[in-house]
Amino acid sequence: MATTTVPLPLTPVPHSLPSQLKRIVLTGFMGAGKTTAGRRLAAALHWDFLDIDALLEERHGSTIADIFNTHGEDTFRRFESHAIAHALGHRNTVIALGGGAPEVLTNRLLLEQTPATAVVFLDAGFPALFDRCMLQPDAAVRPNLADPVAAEARFRARLPLYRRIARITVATEGKTPDETVITIQERLQNL
Repeated sequence: MATTTVPLPLTPVPHSLPSQLKRIVLTGFMGAGKTTAGRRLAAALHWDFLDIDALLEERHGSTIADIFNTHGEDTFRRFESHAIAHALGHRNTVIALGGGAPEVLTNRLLLEQTPATAVVFLDAGFPALFDRCMLQPDAAVRPNLADPVAAEARFRARLPLYRRIARITVATEGKTPDETVITIQERLQNL
């Protein structure tokens, strides 16, 4: 009788980081894996994890889409900037940004000017990102997914901003979240 071996999930190995590094910020388009990889990276490092979208939802008692629709984009972006500034005040923390955060100059300046902070761009092609988003349970209520052409245009407009603010770019396409975390850790060691 033949036996089959089931591969064990890849577990991120704690790596030593540069001692001056106190914050890791993950950026990228929706579906890049910021929240999933962020949680796993924080666990591997024994750091805290903050998701800006989750912070906003908790603080305002409603979904990102509802906050956006109720208050408008300008007010939403102000709320987001305050949440990012608050999160950047924490040490030994992995922070997952919302996909549109780098569009706001205030947010880019906060990220660029906060010492001991490494911004990591989780990069993948639009088709892969869109497919990942469509598999998420909230896909039906996410207004940004209703029009794939508009979503791709938004992706293309944000791409140079993600690249500009990142100290490290990690390709996530074809990688598991754990493989992404290991790559992030390896790249951070070389800062």
